[in-house]
Amino acid sequence: MANHTSAKKRIRQTIRKTTVNRSRRGSIRTELRTVEEAIASGDKKLAQTAFKTAEPALMVGVSKGIIHKNTATRKLSRLSKRIKAMAA
Repeated sequence: MANHTSAKKRIRQTIRKTTVNRSRRGSIRTELRTVEEAIASGDKKLAQTAFKTAEPALMVGVSKGIIHKNTATRKLSRLSKRIKAMAA
């Protein structure tokens, strides 16, 4: 257990950041899930609109340091590829 005041403060900050990051990561996963469900349903319009809302959410996660930039671009690339492959 921490004995120094600075170490105790660092623990408090870590707990606070962990809860915020967990919430942000959860919202990103929800956005990605809506795109996945739209693709699975076969509705291209719905998938495109869901993708347009998921893209900025992922990039916010990148800017906040929750996910790596290459991870976000890989996920977006794969989703857009699957949406383009859908029948019109």
